Amino acid sequence: MIRLLIVDDSALMRRLLAELFQAEPDFEVAVARDGAEALRLLPEFRPDVVTLDVQMPGMDGLACLDRIMLDRPCPVVMVSALTQAGAEVTLAALERGAVDFVPKPGGAVSLAMEELAPQLLRKVRAAAGARLRRSWRLAERVRRRIRPQDAPPPAPLPAPAPISAPPAAAAPRAAERLVLVGCSTGGPPALDALLAPLPADFPWPILIAQHMPAAFTGPLAQRLDRLCALTVSEVARPVPLQPGHAYVGRGDADLILGRQAGGLVAMAAPADPGHPWHPSVDRLVRSALRHRPAARLVGVMLTGMGDDGAAAMAQLQAEGGITIAEAEETAVVWGMPGRLAQLGGATVVAPLPTIADQLLRWAA
Repeated sequence: MIRLLIVDDSALMRRLLAELFQAEPDFEVAVARDGAEALRLLPEFRPDVVTLDVQMPGMDGLACLDRIMLDRPCPVVMVSALTQAGAEVTLAALERGAVDFVPKPGGAVSLAMEELAPQLLRKVRAAAGARLRRSWRLAERVRRRIRPQDAPPPAPLPAPAPISAPPAAAAPRAAERLVLVGCSTGGPPALDALLAPLPADFPWPILIAQHMPAAFTGPLAQRLDRLCALTVSEVARPVPLQPGHAYVGRGDADLILGRQAGGLVAMAAPADPGHPWHPSVDRLVRSALRHRPAARLVGVMLTGMGDDGAAAMAQLQAEGGITIAEAEETAVVWGMPGRLAQLGGATVVAPLPTIADQLLRWAA
């Protein structure tokens, strides 16, 4: 049984969410009307997962998230408005420890909830089994236990500590390559860890399919661009590929590789209904295989639920390309990289903090 705590200041949203999850046989549900009530319920209810509204009076979602992560860390799914402001706050929440987010229904809320129900159930179930790093903000948690009256201000997610390097793999010989990255649940912080160590002159363009709505991928690209030496941008129209650049697929569309007179371009294509997640990792990889020999492609599969792109990356590896699957010990959800490893399609299975170093060794 999954113990779920729903935190929302809207009585209607609390009722609709509670009814949705209480109708499922594997959920036990409690509700809180604000952050303060949620914190009071934590030691009593001991939730396996929390859904947390971003915008609440008094203690807002970010402040409540910080306290949860310090007082009783557990997986948190943010409920966020599909707006620019909502996207920026949600990305900050993911940086501070939230596992995932779901869009807050707009308009006729009860009708929108019916459409969102499958996504809500899938994401909350996945979050309940997500892996939280035991070391995350450990010093702050210890200080809080010693002096509980000291509520520290929100802090950004620190860079992961170094972990031993993955097994050596044969370095590619061709100079001109593309890196194809797929991720979903837990992806934004994982992208921080992947891209931040890469220098501005990294020689291979990087194409990223991160499952996200359209309102979120632009702010994600802008945030990564601020944090990284690489130039990071969202792909809204055909863009020529350049070294030292990373290209984030636009949400609610698919990122594909194409060819124009000047050479290869990253393109946003209408979402293919044959793929359940967007931007589709599967479609990105297969489009790259149509325009580049597999031996000139590098696939990187980061944390995410499901199996999007696993079969395509396994094909890439079978045809002479190289692939990296994030190791289970660092993945928030080992669905996508785990499936790639299970298919035998991972050249290397590596902890997240070592993946950038592996790319740099190959590029050298």
